[in-house]
Amino acid sequence: MNELQEAFQAINWGLVAPVILIQLILMVVAVIDLIRIKSTNGPKWLWVLIILFINIIGPVVYFIFGRRHDG
Repeated sequence: MNELQEAFQAINWGLVAPVILIQLILMVVAVIDLIRIKSTNGPKWLWVLIILFINIIGPVVYFIFGRRHDG
């Protein structure tokens, strides 16, 4: 347990915290958009998995490829 505490203390939270915050914001916005949008390119359940489990890149991929741009 002492090694785990040392590992957490060694992390530069000034660099890591903004990345975690950006990840959370991207995930929340992407999931809200996915819920509100009528149709997507592919099944919605697959986009939920991509958004939630592929860190940072998942929500970005959803916004680029998942949204159907009709019109």
